[in-house]
Amino acid sequence: MSDFWKNYDSKSTFDGYISKDKKLRSHAKIISSILEKYGKKRLQEIELNCQSTINARGINFRVYSASNRAEEKKWPLDIIPRIITKSQWKTVSIGLSQRIKALNLFIDDVYNQKKIFKDKIIPKELVFNSPQYLKECDGFSPKHKAWANISGTDLIKNINGNFLVLEDNLRVPSGVSYMLENRMVMRDIFPELFTRYKVSSVHQYANKLYNCMNECIPKKTNNPHMVLLTPGVYNSAYFEHEFLAEQMGIALVEGKDLFVENDNVYMKTVKGPLKVDCIYRRLDDNFIDPKVFFKGSLLGVPGLFKCWRKGNVGIINALGTGVADDKAVYSYVEKMIVYYLGEQPKIDQVETFLCNIKTHRNHVISNISKLVVKPANASGGYGIMIGPKASKKEKDEMIKKIKRDPRNYIAQPLEILSTVPTITPDNIEPRHLDLRPFILTGKSTYVTTGGLTRVALKKGSTIVNSSQGGGSKDTLIVDSRN
Repeated sequence: MSDFWKNYDSKSTFDGYISKDKKLRSHAKIISSILEKYGKKRLQEIELNCQSTINARGINFRVYSASNRAEEKKWPLDIIPRIITKSQWKTVSIGLSQRIKALNLFIDDVYNQKKIFKDKIIPKELVFNSPQYLKECDGFSPKHKAWANISGTDLIKNINGNFLVLEDNLRVPSGVSYMLENRMVMRDIFPELFTRYKVSSVHQYANKLYNCMNECIPKKTNNPHMVLLTPGVYNSAYFEHEFLAEQMGIALVEGKDLFVENDNVYMKTVKGPLKVDCIYRRLDDNFIDPKVFFKGSLLGVPGLFKCWRKGNVGIINALGTGVADDKAVYSYVEKMIVYYLGEQPKIDQVETFLCNIKTHRNHVISNISKLVVKPANASGGYGIMIGPKASKKEKDEMIKKIKRDPRNYIAQPLEILSTVPTITPDNIEPRHLDLRPFILTGKSTYVTTGGLTRVALKKGSTIVNSSQGGGSKDTLIVDSRN
């Protein structure tokens, strides 16, 4: 081990580069030799070059403060990549495909036969009391019974280096544009990585997404027209909406650009109405059609829900998909895999306590200092309480919330997230991270080769969300023979 890693602490967690006994992992030897050759000063220069490239490419995201003020931020990318071998990724990819297949079967069952409740695999009250359950979807199945067409499954590596599923994101998962932009930037600023490693490509994603949309058109047409429906420029993920529409070569529209006539959806154009066959929607269920859901919505399209139910337009992800994007329902996914597929899960998930179950709730309250407590339907890292780091006041407040609304809270043991070396202003230090691969499902299923690695830039922090100060890394899936 060279002096470069002398002060690097890899003892307290599973590190992707350095083992606990201070030895380089085999897949990290090439990157280590590159980093050592450049030295910390040159790496800082590459880091600055990275920020300049991000500025030039206009890669940004929007954060809203407590007072609802919007702030535009440049995308934070750390130049030291995460590296995973192809052989390990193959297992992960199979596990993700298995998981999304079971989840789609579950959603279809919820809105149709409801067999899983009759067989008492999951309590029906847990699902029907979810704010994401839409009774309006009962009796409907989208094409191929594919409800969650685009999913972003959050993975972590535990202390033993094993991947675990932390949560499923099935409604309108975001982040894939940053995965693609990270790769473009890294190829520009750090080309040696891609000459020394055999790296799997991620750039087929937009083409795969286009094909997925095409597969989900209910009635086939020779000249399909597809659109991406955005809430508008003030949405925190608008950069991604614009990026994906451009990459696929489809129109980026807002609700006001579409209208319904004779139960078909049309886009307004200078040449007159253009029939729309499939919509990639990036707004929540409640805002999609003011005739059916939130009456005051100005973001959606009046009459769109009826068009979808009649099979005159495809919508991805399907409305009602969020019923499986619930952290309480998450605890039953392993049982779903066994129930629907007759298989054992290929990827484990984190042990979860449901606060609506009295014995679980008592355990959570008694052990709140050791657990991570999460709202069942929040996202972006909001509302989470990390017991070991929480003050007495914060823990007492959380206990009150749990007692007041137990269905809305789950708890999990604090998994020690793995780390990877990360550039700091004056050193290279380990930082905790997770990984969000993206899975596309239509007639077939596609899993990205890698995903968006999110990293907690603050020392000791495990909050990786960009909205709360997290950053990102490129994720290289490399040939094991490198």
